[in-house]
Amino acid sequence: MNEIEQYEAALNENPDDACRQYDLALCYLRHERNRQALELLDGMLRTHKRDPRAFYARAVVYLSMNNYSKAGCDFLRTIALDPDFLDAYKHLGFIQLTLGKEEAARKTLKTALEKDPSDAGLYCVLGDVYLDTGEPEKAKAAFEKAFELDPQSAEPHCKLAMYYVSKGDMKGLKKEYDLLRDLDPSMAAQIETLFFQPL
Repeated sequence: MNEIEQYEAALNENPDDACRQYDLALCYLRHERNRQALELLDGMLRTHKRDPRAFYARAVVYLSMNNYSKAGCDFLRTIALDPDFLDAYKHLGFIQLTLGKEEAARKTLKTALEKDPSDAGLYCVLGDVYLDTGEPEKAKAAFEKAFELDPQSAEPHCKLAMYYVSKGDMKGLKKEYDLLRDLDPSMAAQIETLFFQPL
C-alpha cells in the first residue's frame, strides 16, 4: 500500500474527520495530484469555513496550478484568520511581486518581519522585491541577513548567486557556486552549465 492509499484508507474509516481530510489533501499535493487536493479542500471549507490551515493548503494548490489570483485571495484569508501564519505572508508577498505589485509585497513582508524578524525565508522574498525595484544593495543586505539567520539553507545562496549575476560579478557568483555544490548540487549544476562551462 503506497502513501496515498494509506491516507485514503484512513479517511474511508471516518470520512467526516477533518484532520484526515487535511492529511490526505497534503498527500495529494505532495504527489502533484492537485485536482484531487483541491476537491478535498473545497469540501473541507464548506463545513469548516474558518480553518486557516485549509485556506493555506488550498492557496498552495492554486499556486502550484499558477492560479495566482485565487492563491492570493486564500493567503489573505489565512492571514485574516491567523495573523501569525508567517508562511502565508511569504507566499502572498511572492504573488504580489509576481503580479507587479512591488509596494504591496514590500508592505506584506515587512509586516511579517515585524512579527518574526528571524524568518530567513521572508528576507529572501524581500530581497527579490528590492531587486525588482532597482535597489540591489538593499537586496544584497536582505539575502545576507537570510544567510546569517539560516546559514545551512541553500535558498539565500541561490538568491545571492542571482544578485551577483545581475551585477556581473563572476567572483561573487563563483563563491556562491562553490558553497552550493554541497548545499544544493542541482542548483550548482545549473550555474555551472550557464556560467562556468566553455561554449
